Amino acid sequence: MCAMTEGQFENFGDETVHDGEKMKHLFAHTLPDEKDVTKWQPLEKHLCEVAICAAEFAAKFSSDDWAWNAGWLHDLGKATNAFQKYLLCSNGMDDSAYDDDGSESNHASAGAALSQDELNFPGRILAYLIAGHHAGLPDWHTAQTGNAALIVRLNEGRKNLRTIRTHADFVKTQLRATPSSPDFLKRKPECFHLWIRMLFSCLVDADRLNTEEFSDQKKSAVRGNFPMLGNLAPAFFQYLEIKERNAAKSDVNAIRAEIRRTCEAAAENPPGLFSLTVPTGGGKTLSAMAFAMRHALKHGKQRIIYVIPYTSIIEQTAKTLGEIFGPENIVEHHSNLDPDDPKRRSLRTDLATENWDAPIIVTTNVQFFESLYAAKTSRARKLHNIVNSV
Repeated sequence: MCAMTEGQFENFGDETVHDGEKMKHLFAHTLPDEKDVTKWQPLEKHLCEVAICAAEFAAKFSSDDWAWNAGWLHDLGKATNAFQKYLLCSNGMDDSAYDDDGSESNHASAGAALSQDELNFPGRILAYLIAGHHAGLPDWHTAQTGNAALIVRLNEGRKNLRTIRTHADFVKTQLRATPSSPDFLKRKPECFHLWIRMLFSCLVDADRLNTEEFSDQKKSAVRGNFPMLGNLAPAFFQYLEIKERNAAKSDVNAIRAEIRRTCEAAAENPPGLFSLTVPTGGGKTLSAMAFAMRHALKHGKQRIIYVIPYTSIIEQTAKTLGEIFGPENIVEHHSNLDPDDPKRRSLRTDLATENWDAPIIVTTNVQFFESLYAAKTSRARKLHNIVNSV
């Protein structure tokens, strides 16, 4: 979670030089049947807080300025008369204060149009993120996706942008000078598509978290609040010591103990790609977790993601880990999970399947790789939390 407090937003507004009319009396979200507009979420506040949160996420891969700009631009289209009328009508209120200026309530394309037309090459990248933050990353051409293509969405956005020029000029004053793409892309340009998805993930998650905090504070309060890996580690290693001490003396158990020690020793190595090959019955589940935990603590990693190909194996692994760490601290994310099993599901762990904001994730190859290559918001949202994980 990275929500900004009310005081922080007020300070931000005080320190900002506004070149033009401030976004007063414009709103991003309302509450159901709430006619007191002072309880609605101001548009400027939403844009600012999403920018801060998205930038915090993207800082983990040296792309915070990109995410900051995407956050400020993503809902620029909500400044249109059409969208503000939509909010009023949705709450049964008089919308006559906003005339029909030809704008449309589709809000995701105006910021994309500004990016594409005024921010040079970085603007094209941001345009994909902004246009897709609800519908998913678009293609450029219409051949496969028709009117959902970015080139079409940009034309829609330009129409709306003409009606909110003053507000757009103010938002431009909040943007940071966008640097060139990160150094790791210069070394591996084939990773460009993944970098785009990572930025997209930061924007989508920041937007959803901020909207949830405003519209459903009870759910927002439940989300996250997991213990850190460092707090979970003592119970895990104590469990291993007791298990090994109480194990019968046998050649197999001696080999299992040796495998565990080898894995923990390997955890001292610098981060990279590691391979563990052990026959069935050799204790891979716990030895691999011992490596992951030691490696995470050694190198300051935030979470452990256990990726398994078969649901039968994943259920057994999650059950074993749940007995050690507590099922409330294990987030299972796969299609075979019983939605009515209170021992393995809670609101907190269910919410964590949306963005993997938990210390230990147990998931399938399908979930993992669909996220890496995702265009849909629901799949891509969790991608940024793979960063700095084992």
